[in-house]
Amino acid sequence: MAEKLAPEKRHSFFHNGQKVFEWDQTLEEVNIYITLPPNVPTKVFHCKIQSKHVEVGIKGNPPYLNHDLSSPVKTDSSFWTIEDDTMHITLQKRDKGQTWSSPILGEGQLDPYLADLEHKRLMLQRFQEENPGFDFSQAQFSGNCPDPRTFMGGIKSD
Repeated sequence: MAEKLAPEKRHSFFHNGQKVFEWDQTLEEVNIYITLPPNVPTKVFHCKIQSKHVEVGIKGNPPYLNHDLSSPVKTDSSFWTIEDDTMHITLQKRDKGQTWSSPILGEGQLDPYLADLEHKRLMLQRFQEENPGFDFSQAQFSGNCPDPRTFMGGIKSD
């Protein structure tokens, strides 16, 4: 069931017509994927994750990304890795179930339609998690969607 509720595709963040990164999210985390430049040793890349800020770059150069995050994250369980010329940054959401419209504050927001779809997908994921054995994959919502953090006595993580 979880596979059906996983993001179908990544969202892309563009700046000045160039793709900066791709991203997706689950109930608990936001994942950022950055394609690294070719022929640069992976050991020179760095990533600094703070509660409300992320910085990515090549050591000794100005940062490639240096932005505030849309929402706070748990720094002790957020991390980054490099595999196959892609930096993968996993940001653990401080508020489980919160729908992010973009990882970067004020930049690259999802349009209202995509934001609504993302919100509904996360709610279905939350329903499935809280009600194992039930299949919500064909559930449809009409009207406003309840907040997945608070629906069904939702648990708000700290």
